[in-house]
Amino acid sequence: MKKLIAVAAVAVALFSTAANAQAIRIGTEGAYEPWNYVDANGNLAGLDIDVMNELCKRAGLECTFVQTAWDTIIPNLNAGNYDVIAAGMSITDERKEAINFTADYSPPEASGFMMLESATVDPANLTGVKIGTQTGTIQDAYATENFATGNTLLTFDTASNALADLMAGNIDVILADSSYIDEAVANSGGALKTSEVTVAIGGGVGAGLRKADTELLAKLDEALAAAKADGTIDALITKHFPTRKGPFYVN
Repeated sequence: MKKLIAVAAVAVALFSTAANAQAIRIGTEGAYEPWNYVDANGNLAGLDIDVMNELCKRAGLECTFVQTAWDTIIPNLNAGNYDVIAAGMSITDERKEAINFTADYSPPEASGFMMLESATVDPANLTGVKIGTQTGTIQDAYATENFATGNTLLTFDTASNALADLMAGNIDVILADSSYIDEAVANSGGALKTSEVTVAIGGGVGAGLRKADTELLAKLDEALAAAKADGTIDALITKHFPTRKGPFYVN
């Protein structure tokens, strides 16, 4: 009888802990493979999703994902429509004026150029070309600052729309994260190519939170530090970006 009572007590405790777990919502775009995308089964997938699921498990958080447009992703966070952003978002000083970030869960990487295989565009000397970027990205800001003179800059609400215009010949080159470009080129059946020319923009990728949510930030950072130390984050990066060279956080 005592054993039965003890078992029941443990079960009640576990149920109580689960029932009292902090519930948070995570905003992601779902349109930037392999960072975040909708898979063949209609589920959100990608590095951002896997990392946040891992951190939620370690921090004892009950997490659900909310798919949202990229160009309003920070305003929607601050409006309370979700509690965390996990969307391949680079940590920048400008963004840190509006939100806080966890430590990075993917280290800084270069941005690259993507074009049609038949293109003769020279990314080292961009003159008289149409350059596409996604609105509100670090590449958008970089192109505006560095390529506006002598070129035509076009911005797109999603990366897939930019890619569609590139394939249709409406733009000459796309500037985006190298990891995204590598994935797109690999899946293009030889229709696309990239360039050895890259540019360094922004910091690593982290999760974004409202300025007031310091307790949640501390929980996520503690879970992230542990996941980095035991190699879990390295393994997830390698899973989604097999061409990136590690180690990333584990020596």
